[in-house]
Amino acid sequence: MNRKKITVFQLCVVAMAVGINVVGGQLALLLRLPIYLDSIGTILTGALLGPWFGMLPNLLSGVLMGMTTDIYSLYFAPAGMVMGFMNGLVWQRWIWKRPGIAANGKGRLWLWALAVAIPGTMVSSVICAAVFGGVTSSGSMVLVQLLAKTPIGMTASIFLVQIVTEYLDRALSMMLVSAFLQALPVEMRDGLKCRTKVAGRR
Repeated sequence: MNRKKITVFQLCVVAMAVGINVVGGQLALLLRLPIYLDSIGTILTGALLGPWFGMLPNLLSGVLMGMTTDIYSLYFAPAGMVMGFMNGLVWQRWIWKRPGIAANGKGRLWLWALAVAIPGTMVSSVICAAVFGGVTSSGSMVLVQLLAKTPIGMTASIFLVQIVTEYLDRALSMMLVSAFLQALPVEMRDGLKCRTKVAGRR
């Protein structure tokens, strides 16, 4: 990512993504959902601007939420950055190269979501276990506490729940972003593809 070549379009996408992440994250906290909803903007940014820009929304929204409403978001920002990078790679190398977004069916998005989720899940699981001992503000932590009372123990419970919930969250986010992009006029979608290719070469 070349600082001198950052455009107004890129800045607007990142800013919008931060807002989407914050709203989604707050909604998940309010409803005590077992998923997070704080990465939809990150998924959109990675899809439109590539992996390097894909790292920015979770960093910025993590700092913003960490300083205002949810301190845990700050600690988990590195995991979101890893996820954003992987998501940008997936969109650039696979999804955008199809003759249409998710042209071969939504089943492929579930597969691609696995590639997006696993690296970030590994990072977030380590953070959750090492820093918080399995106790955070997420609704999924209720499942961790329940499983921790079984023979598998706390650490294994954290990894198991994080893998399941983060995968579902990433898959849902990718579905929403894909549906949004599919709903755009063809000319606009083709223009976004061109912008994505240019951003990916930087």
